[in-house]
Amino acid sequence: MKDLITSVINHGQGVEDEAVDKNVFKDCSKIAFYRRQKQLLSKKSTYRALLDSVTPGEDSARFQIINEPAKVPLLAEVCGIEGNIFRLKINEEIPLKPRYEVPDVLTSKLTTVRLTSCPGDTGSLVLASGKGDLKCHITANPFKVDLVSEEEVVMSINSLGQLYFEQLQIPPKQRATKKNEEDASIDTTQENQEELGLWEEKFENFVDVKVNGPASIGLDFSLHGFEHLYGIPQHAESHQLKNTSDSDAYRLYNLDVYGYKIHDKMGIYGSVPYLLAHKLGRTLGIFWLNASETLVEIKTEPAVKYTLTQTGPVAAKQKVGSRTDVHWMSESGIIDVFLLTGPTPSDVFKQYSYLTGTQAMPPLFSLGYHQCRWNYEDEQDVKAVDAGFDEHDIPYDVMWLDIEHTEGKRYFTWDKKRFPNPKRMQDLLRSKKRKLVVISDPHVKVDPNYSVYAKAKEQGFFVRNHEGGDFEGVCWPGLSSYLDFTNPKVRKWYSSLFAFSVYQGSTDILHIWNDMNEPSVFKGPEQTMQKNAIHHGNWEHRELHNIYGFYQQMATTEGLIQRSKGKERPFVLTRSFFAGSQKYGAVWTGDNTAEWSHLKISIPMLLTLSVTGISFCGADVGGFIGDPEAELLVRWYQAGAYQPFFRGHATMNTKRREPWLFGEEHTRLIREAIRERYTLLPYWYSLFYSAHVASQPVMRPLWVEFPNELETFSVEDEYMLGGALLVHPVTEPKATVVDVFLPGSSEIWYDSKTFAHWKGACTVKIPVTLDAIPVFQRGGSVVPIKTTIGRSTGFMTNSPYGLRVALSTKGSAMGEFYLDDGHSFQYLHQKQFLHRKFSFSSGVLTNSCADERGHYPSKCVVEQILVLGLKKQPSSVTAHSADGSAQPVAFTYHATTSTLKLETLSLNIGADWKVRVQ
Repeated sequence: MKDLITSVINHGQGVEDEAVDKNVFKDCSKIAFYRRQKQLLSKKSTYRALLDSVTPGEDSARFQIINEPAKVPLLAEVCGIEGNIFRLKINEEIPLKPRYEVPDVLTSKLTTVRLTSCPGDTGSLVLASGKGDLKCHITANPFKVDLVSEEEVVMSINSLGQLYFEQLQIPPKQRATKKNEEDASIDTTQENQEELGLWEEKFENFVDVKVNGPASIGLDFSLHGFEHLYGIPQHAESHQLKNTSDSDAYRLYNLDVYGYKIHDKMGIYGSVPYLLAHKLGRTLGIFWLNASETLVEIKTEPAVKYTLTQTGPVAAKQKVGSRTDVHWMSESGIIDVFLLTGPTPSDVFKQYSYLTGTQAMPPLFSLGYHQCRWNYEDEQDVKAVDAGFDEHDIPYDVMWLDIEHTEGKRYFTWDKKRFPNPKRMQDLLRSKKRKLVVISDPHVKVDPNYSVYAKAKEQGFFVRNHEGGDFEGVCWPGLSSYLDFTNPKVRKWYSSLFAFSVYQGSTDILHIWNDMNEPSVFKGPEQTMQKNAIHHGNWEHRELHNIYGFYQQMATTEGLIQRSKGKERPFVLTRSFFAGSQKYGAVWTGDNTAEWSHLKISIPMLLTLSVTGISFCGADVGGFIGDPEAELLVRWYQAGAYQPFFRGHATMNTKRREPWLFGEEHTRLIREAIRERYTLLPYWYSLFYSAHVASQPVMRPLWVEFPNELETFSVEDEYMLGGALLVHPVTEPKATVVDVFLPGSSEIWYDSKTFAHWKGACTVKIPVTLDAIPVFQRGGSVVPIKTTIGRSTGFMTNSPYGLRVALSTKGSAMGEFYLDDGHSFQYLHQKQFLHRKFSFSSGVLTNSCADERGHYPSKCVVEQILVLGLKKQPSSVTAHSADGSAQPVAFTYHATTSTLKLETLSLNIGADWKVRVQ
């Protein structure tokens, strides 16, 4: 038992300067299905489509595909989906038993569109979708699919002949005749057994027995004219996907990797099997719906010739004839792939969210600052830390408790010595209008006296081992069983555990953090669950590994909604995630390290999550592992304040690092960074509404906002917040100057602190001190802010607003503002919201309604307006209300910075009005 406890503690605390032990985790050479596909694809066995077998339906076309050596038919189906999406499914025509098809990720029954058959060459089939400008051109021999847009082939499928499909088989011992063995799709001779891992696969001391043998799939996609690909999180890697010709493939396999190595393609906590490709004039997406272990190889073939693709101010050179090949390989399941045809980045975001859902609308408090540590010791510790924020005038919204708050790592309990009166502790936080988040992991301590374990055991709610008993593995409590969240009954029961009557000591300010849900199993292969463990429906864990954490977050979110009888928006953070996790809450980048390199890599990691649907994402401020120096901590707070999920967190063997422990000057700098976050809350909230209803990422790489500027395609050290703010965190120690690229030849950019301005399409050297990071407002934008900061978001409900109006080169600006009660679903059910539009043109700032459906009474006023880029001092400023009355407005004009400041206004945020500058 002592060894067990030591093992657990060592896993949790780690060694601060020690890199990840890569021997614990597989590289591609140790993955059997990868070796098989590489070896057998080299033999160039090709598939052909039997187009005379086509059975056209209302919205799809089905046909057989045959691989000559195997003579076992596959069934392919092509269908069109609303919004310029094609879906291709390939399965065995008559499998030995059903193959796993990922449920619950797609939003609902998708609306299909009629496919029409067009004349094609002999041996081909052409299917047109919608208006006919998008076509699927299917070639019979060898089987190939070309996606054609406006007569241009933008994507080819299987043009490299890498379609691979291993049929399920009867185990060799059960085969009746030698003929079965001869007909098997792959060589099963004894000498190949171990190398190819056909029926069992060994890694370290573990043996993975495969009941139905090898079942992997693969397919290649050639993207014509594309060199810039993004997506397939989660990796501690650059935003632009790299060529894998000389390295391992990108691995999508959810793993608990403590202190992960950066610039590495190994799988970490989450997987979204979805990538985007972008070039001038076109953005595409490929969504590979498969929850088993998946590898992605990328090979770019750049061209050498150049052409001028456009004329005028946006003229740019683009390589011609370039191509990127993407090879997807998964251990099992079926081929189920969605082709998102854009053509713009915004279109692709909408197409993907149509399939998997948009980002859940978060409660307002969750956009404030979160304070966490493994672990705040007891109620007195919580009280002292909470008081420290008030004493040092630092706003924050959420206190977090890690695993030590429980009774011996038993979730839904409280340590009676440390937290004897959790309701009293929550009442203290409630009095400051703050919240509490506590942890709830998927493992359950094996203890018959623990009610959660006893009830789950009694009802058969745990994942089973391959022999039929409950799967048991080691995690924080020691020996544990794992709830089978793939079972709807388990999810329903788990959701019920959050009811106030069940979860003793919980209140309505308590929200949840799902950790360790890859799932993490300390003594398992690669520190996770054996692949031949059995889930609901008798599916092996290998089929659905990457979706396990998705299901826990789904059940937790539903539990918190039920707890409030459907009235309150929940907040749930998860470490493990999959495509569609955005519907259920937030995600973070896991166990990062207090190093400058980890601060720097957090930017591309979050950009990648953002473009793949997960807008509510963040990285632990300061680094979870290790002790950040004061300069690094300040720079991390400054960066984190401009990233969607803003939480400080640290592991148990680090020094305490509350914001006031690093001297008065550093406390001031951290306070200013956090207060700037709270100043911008109206803008943040409006961006999240746009993500929720219109699928637009909150945090955006430059190429999303400037899709026709090649210079933006590889930028990852700066980013846009919405369409208005450009943020360039400082990620180098002792920096005195930062090179900031300001995109857009027709744009003008304003320094948010000094109001100095620059024209776009240039790199500017910006002097920096430790006081701030470079943030620029885009000309032509209006950013709503709060002018008064409270101790938490709850204290700022009725505080006044300000508008930062940055004029374009044409002297105009536009922006939006969204407001609701910040916590309920009334915005959805009763249309209780305000959605306003601000526009500045010809010297007039107008506040008008952006959505007539919404109504929300607000007493809040706009008390301050700052106009940047006004080239001459006005003679007068007047405010005009909807009833026609006008009042003069006092103003201050600064000629040196071309800024106009209007103060002591009292303009209702929800009413129509105009401010005229003459």
